Amino acid sequence: MNVKKFTAPTSREALRKVREALGPDAVILSNRQADGEIEILALANEDAASLAMPAPHSPMAEAPPMLDLPSAAPVARAESLRAPAPAPRAPAAPRRSAAAPAAAPVYTPAAAPAMSAEQINSMVAAAVASAKESAAAEMMGMMNEIRAMRGMMETQLAEISWGATQSREPQKTAVLREMLAAGFSASLARYLIEKLPANRDAADSMRWIKSVLSRNLSVMSNEDALLDQGGVFALVGPTGVGKTTSTAKLAARCVMRHGPDKLALITTDAYRIGAHEQLRIYGKILGVMVHSVKDEADLRIALKELKNKHTVLIDTVGVSQRDQMVTEQVSMLQGAGANVKRLLCLNSTATQETLNEVVRAYQGSGLAGCIMTKLDEAAAIGNVLDVVIRQKLNLFYVSNGQRVPEDLHLADPAYLIDRAFKLKRDAAASQFLDAELPLMMGAGAADAALREVHLG
Repeated sequence: MNVKKFTAPTSREALRKVREALGPDAVILSNRQADGEIEILALANEDAASLAMPAPHSPMAEAPPMLDLPSAAPVARAESLRAPAPAPRAPAAPRRSAAAPAAAPVYTPAAAPAMSAEQINSMVAAAVASAKESAAAEMMGMMNEIRAMRGMMETQLAEISWGATQSREPQKTAVLREMLAAGFSASLARYLIEKLPANRDAADSMRWIKSVLSRNLSVMSNEDALLDQGGVFALVGPTGVGKTTSTAKLAARCVMRHGPDKLALITTDAYRIGAHEQLRIYGKILGVMVHSVKDEADLRIALKELKNKHTVLIDTVGVSQRDQMVTEQVSMLQGAGANVKRLLCLNSTATQETLNEVVRAYQGSGLAGCIMTKLDEAAAIGNVLDVVIRQKLNLFYVSNGQRVPEDLHLADPAYLIDRAFKLKRDAAASQFLDAELPLMMGAGAADAALREVHLG
């Protein structure tokens, strides 16, 4: 057995030495740390194979299994495995008398029983598995380091690029300040500014930016298609985003269009105190019956009984986007036996990171659309518009108050984009320092979804 020892300061260097000396198929028998260095005992693949399969007609191949040997057989077996070179003759021992008992055979290290082929195979397999695990861990560490280096280089190059842009193209810097102040993400701002046509002043550049954002904000241009088509709609979203109030506003519009007999209301909110009573009060005012369900079976029965209704609105219980109940709620609506269209309520006062989490949690197999709520409470609305654009959501309505049904409006892309910039226009010049803009633009690569933004 030609076992070789390799030492190096790190595991990676020791493995490299093993591969250079014994090839990529080398078998690692052990590894340990000694004297501040990594020590690896390795065996060439050919040597391991020869150990696993003894050569034909060799003493190991011809020997019977170890379990069948008598008690003195190991000594004889060890004798037969010794090297063929003649050993020096030992001095003659004094002759014993006939009455002296024969000495019992003594086991020595050289006379240890040989390992079977199964044992060798298991040792080799364990060594190979350990080597693969070590190599996979090393490879994973190297890939993480490469990704970190790539991200660092991209960030530094972006900072250098935008540092030069500040002095070379000041109109782009002005547009950047406006977009960041309005609440749009740095990745969307960078993508649009990089595509900004040349030879434009700041005012013309802002008009181009607003037109592109308006063109990429998908909205429902006419609610007649929604109200006349009817169907089953479920308003979903986290707690406190205005689902019940928005349900009442939509119910009022349906009643004014088709009458109370064509509408039904369902609530699944049995958790909050008074939640069912709140929707029941709205239903009593509108003259519409409110049904309460607890699970998927109840919802299936209720929808089957209400199949003759033109429109059915479902007010769901508010669940945090990080709660496991979100998945259960989406599964319940999808398995209700009817084509339930889910409308996601987005809180305009929430941060962009929170809104992205909400969309990912409630996405399921697809959302029919969304409703922007609490528009009157938001200091900036670029954050929610950015999420709607990047997540490719269809914006149905915007809600800007508690009045039913007055404070529910169809989404107007041009108005929303213009309002997003007007709300923070005064803070655009002072919100970010010149030295902070390159850092903002260098903090991460552009979103892959931005490739689908239509520039026109």
